[in-house]
Amino acid sequence: MPQWDPEVTVDPTLAHALIAGQFPQLADLPVRPFDAGWDNTVFRVGDDLLFRFPRREIAVPGVRREIAVLGRLAPHLPLPIPVPLHVGAPALGFPWPWFGAPHLPGVGLMTTGLPFEDRAAVGAALGEFLRALHSPVLAAEVGEGLPPDPTRRADMPYRVALTRARLHELAEAGEWIDDAATHALLDAAATLPPSSGRAVLHGDLHAAHVLVAGDAVTGVIDWGDLCVGDPAIDLSIAFGALAGPSRAAFLAARGPLDAATELRARTIAVTLAAILLAYAIDQDLPHVAAECRRALVAAVR
Repeated sequence: MPQWDPEVTVDPTLAHALIAGQFPQLADLPVRPFDAGWDNTVFRVGDDLLFRFPRREIAVPGVRREIAVLGRLAPHLPLPIPVPLHVGAPALGFPWPWFGAPHLPGVGLMTTGLPFEDRAAVGAALGEFLRALHSPVLAAEVGEGLPPDPTRRADMPYRVALTRARLHELAEAGEWIDDAATHALLDAAATLPPSSGRAVLHGDLHAAHVLVAGDAVTGVIDWGDLCVGDPAIDLSIAFGALAGPSRAAFLAARGPLDAATELRARTIAVTLAAILLAYAIDQDLPHVAAECRRALVAAVR
């Protein structure tokens, strides 16, 4: 089965029973389906809360990290993040921890269709955000106990091989046109040595996880891949969601990148776009697919 299919399904009836049983003060609030991704099923509870329930066992360590760390991380960051307010325990046959956090306003940047070049305000906000998140002081204060890059996103030989395989599958299906610039990028990245970077990372920072209202960023969500490691993992958003003046605004706020960091970030952006494109095609999400196709072009230019 596809890697994004759920291992455990939570419907509104079970979600309400779990929430009412452990947080009786919320028992009278309506529970409505809100979203479902690879790792979590999300319900809106009342107007102000979102509850996240893991769908796959592999996501559980990330949920535990979100519960343990996001509250300590939030005061250091210039953009809102979903700090857990209600932490639930396994019950009623549901085997894993779960939590409720404030419902941050806005929509995913990926759904807006806003041209990559017209995201300058978003770029500046994200550059400032990552400058704060990646600070050595924050790594010392919050990074203790976080795993080092558990999905090997910055392991370039591994990442390049994975990316080539995903692009080959897309090309075979007629969903990607073989591109010399992409292959040249991957060839160069495959020779890079490991990075010694040890910043606190979001770990899965792409346009679906950035909330916007108009051109203002209203939050950064989905922290299940929270870890420490190479800043290029997060910096990939500059190449997978921004271009031209928007990328320039990001770099002005974040600071310039050395050539090796930029190459790793571009490669990770290609990987994310290829993986998300396959997901969007399988799930019939044309707006996500369109964003991913644009990202595959932007990442190498």
